[in-house]
Amino acid sequence: MAWTEEARWFEARLAHNRKPAHYRCPLCGRQLPSMSEHMLLFPEGDHSRRRHAHSACVLAARKQGKLLTRDEWRRAQGRGAEERRFSARRILWALRPKLKRSRPSDS
Repeated sequence: MAWTEEARWFEARLAHNRKPAHYRCPLCGRQLPSMSEHMLLFPEGDHSRRRHAHSACVLAARKQGKLLTRDEWRRAQGRGAEERRFSARRILWALRPKLKRSRPSDS
């Protein structure tokens, strides 16, 4: 399974690290010097699983539709997901026990 297939959506931001470290880009597999300008990718917003990637690789993957943002992923779910949610509400509403209202006594 490719790294990009592990998550449904990604957050991304520019990064420029000052420590002398090297990373491997998860998109192309080539080495990435940390002191060069690059991007951080957060699968489904999880900052503990962040990955460093070449900016050009991220832009190319976005153009191919491989790295969706959260909003793009939600839109891709289509109206069907929203309709299912509302249908479930209607079902729960219909199944809820109806409260019997008692009339105040005429005493």
